[in-house]
Formats: sequence, C-alpha cells, structure tokens
Amino acid sequence: MNQKGSESSSAPVGPPARGASVQEWLHWLEAIHPTEIDLGLDRVLVVLRRLFPRKPQARIITVAGTNGKGTTVTALESILLAAGRSTGAYMSPHLFRYNERVRIGGQEISDAALVTAFERVEAARRGVTLTYFEFGTLAAFVAFADAGVENWVLEVGLGGRLDAVNVLDPDYAVITSVDIDHIGFLGDNREVIGFEKAGILRPGIPAVCADPNPPSSVLQQAAAQKVALKLTGRDYTLAPGAPGQVLLTIGAEKIELPAGPLPVQSVAAAAVLSRQLVPELSLESLQHAIHSVRVPGRFETIHHDPDVIIDVGHNPHAAAWLADNLRSLRCDGDGHGRILAVYGALGDKDVEGVASAMSSVVDQWYLAGLNVARGLDSDSLMKRVATVPLHGTPGAFGSVSEALAAAMGEAMSGDRVVVFGSFFTVALAREELLPTSEAS
Repeated sequence: MNQKGSESSSAPVGPPARGASVQEWLHWLEAIHPTEIDLGLDRVLVVLRRLFPRKPQARIITVAGTNGKGTTVTALESILLAAGRSTGAYMSPHLFRYNERVRIGGQEISDAALVTAFERVEAARRGVTLTYFEFGTLAAFVAFADAGVENWVLEVGLGGRLDAVNVLDPDYAVITSVDIDHIGFLGDNREVIGFEKAGILRPGIPAVCADPNPPSSVLQQAAAQKVALKLTGRDYTLAPGAPGQVLLTIGAEKIELPAGPLPVQSVAAAAVLSRQLVPELSLESLQHAIHSVRVPGRFETIHHDPDVIIDVGHNPHAAAWLADNLRSLRCDGDGHGRILAVYGALGDKDVEGVASAMSSVVDQWYLAGLNVARGLDSDSLMKRVATVPLHGTPGAFGSVSEALAAAMGEAMSGDRVVVFGSFFTVALAREELLPTSEAS
C-alpha cells in the first residue's frame, strides 16, 4: 500500500530478472536489508559514488522537518514548473503506488523508467546492503539524471543529518518545522531533533527555516556554517490578509497565500526560497502556482454529505495543526455540527499525544485497527487512548473500513467525519470513498 512492510512474505534470493515489474522489485527490496531503518550515510555514499563519480549537474534543494515537508516540496515543484524550469520531486511515503514518490515534470515516473533506475542501482550496489528507502532514494537520483532534470527537490525521509537524501550536498535547503517524533531515532527534545534536521545545511548555502520558534541548535549550526538562513518573523512575515488569504511580506514584496487547507508556514517557506530560485517569476505567476498546489491526504475533503476529511497527521504537532483547522471550520461555518474522528495508528507513534491534541475538537471517536506492520489493533489502540479524557465513549472497529462506515452512518446534517493517524489510515479511507480513477 503506502509504506514498506505492509505485508510480510519471503522474497527471492536474487534480484528480479530483467523485465520484472515494479511490484516484483519492491517485494525484493523489502528483504535485502535486515532492518527497515538504518540511519547512516556510509553505505549509501559508496553506491552513490559508483553511480555518480561527480555531483550531478543539477540544483539540489533539500527539505527537512517534522511536518509540512510534502507541502513545501510540492509548492516548490509547482513554482519551478511555472517558471519553466525542468524539475523533479522526490517524496515519501506514498498513498497507493510507489511511483508517486518520484515525479518528473509534475508527472509520476513511469514503471519502465523506475525499473531501469532500480536495475542501475542494483548493478552499482555490488553486495552493499541498502534499506528499502536508501535503494529507492538512489533510484530517484538516477531517474532524475537520466531525464536531464535541472532542479531536484528532495524530501528527507527521517531526520536529516543521517538520512539517505542527505548524501547529496544541497545547494538550497528548507527546514519546515521541528517537533518531537521518531524519538527512538532522533531524540526526545526539540534541541536534539533540531540538530538532526539542521544536518542538511551546508556552508554558505541559502536556506529557510519556517518554524516560528526554531531551536537554538538550528540557529547555531546555521551561524557556524555561515548559512544565509531566512527566518519567519525576522526576514519575512505572515499576517492575516483578505478573507481566506494570508499576506506574506518579503522586503517590499507582498504575496497572497491561501490560508488553507495546507500548512501556510510550509507554503510560505517555498515562496520565500523561490525568490532566490526563480527571481524572474512574476508575483502574479507565483501566486497562481501556489494557489494551485494540492497534496493528496493533507486536509483533503474526499466526500460530501457528510463531509469526509482525511489527513496524514500522525504526531502531536501535526494533530494540533489538524485540530486548529477543524476549529476554524466551525468558526467559519454555521457554528454547529459534530466532528466524528476515525483514528488508526502505528504502535511506535505517540498515540496519547495525538489523542490529547485532538480531544478538544472531536465529539465522537471511532478507533480503527490497522492490519499492517507496526499497526495497532483496535483493542490496543483503545487501551492507549484510555488515558486521555475524550468526549463520548470511543468505539472500537476491526478496520478503517468498518470505522468509516460507522462514522458516516451516524453522521447527521452538519457533521464532519475526519480520518487521520497515518498514511495507511488515510490510504484505506481514500481508496474506500474515491473512484479508482481518482484514487490512483
């Protein structure tokens, strides 16, 4: 479905034969490294140097952060394409097809091009062990180079300093936000996590930090490396604009951004960096490119009567943003109507923190079991949220489909159903409600 490890089965001993399908390759990639996450650049660097003896002839734009990375990458991609620049975007995870992770010229990579890239990486690997993500990251680099892409917009998978994406030195960088997530890998406080995120910075490069309160570790690394770091509140400001708009001010320039549904700080970071990437782009064209940005699964309405909103937020910081958006909908609308929440989560996430962040806006909870690797079943999820004061009595359901059907069946006029908690949860709901042509 959307992330590695959704199914567990034995993989072939050797690599797929020539002409194998994308799915055959992905099935094999899941088994070639003993662990799913193995942070560090040494192994990736060995294979990168075989594939690229010299740095690719492209502008590398790296985006790190706890939340909002996908929004910034997609906004940068839209802006660069509007300026007529050859652009590739690499993101993770995906909702339905692996091809969603690699876009060239705004279009998902073809199966043929993806398989060719996989074959190239395997030929260069020569026994070096790579994780699923590391292998896929190098394949994206190969695909961009083969297509002659001039601007590579890359989303960090986890952290920054030791993430596979960081094996390439960026020419530009964005840090969207710094908050607590992936404690087992990144640490349990913002200063330590900020140090990891700031690991994408390089001496003297232009960069943007969209976090309104960046940890001192980020500022210290930027200063030590003489990074031209632009900060919100100092180098650019955001203020309420016309209805539905936020006014971004950069020096003498004023740019209207949409107030929602995407994280405005992440959109603003893309707009700020774009004035250095494509200064020739008119403000009118910039605004049009930004207003056209859509990120599937990010506060996306996929059904009406009742309204069903899906969001991939899976940590307390993202849940707080989601709660604010739902609160704003109530304030902007008729002031009544319940929020019915379908929530499914992975076991290594801060379930209690997420539930607490959403507790003030959710009127009824529908807890869904996830039958995937690391997924919590409904009973386990119920026990985790039992420590958090919630409105109403939560219901437990064996699957997202069952929980969604129950919520929609009980929704009355004016109610909204929100489905959130992980990419798995959102993908299942989107697949359930959208026609195949729209969901794919």
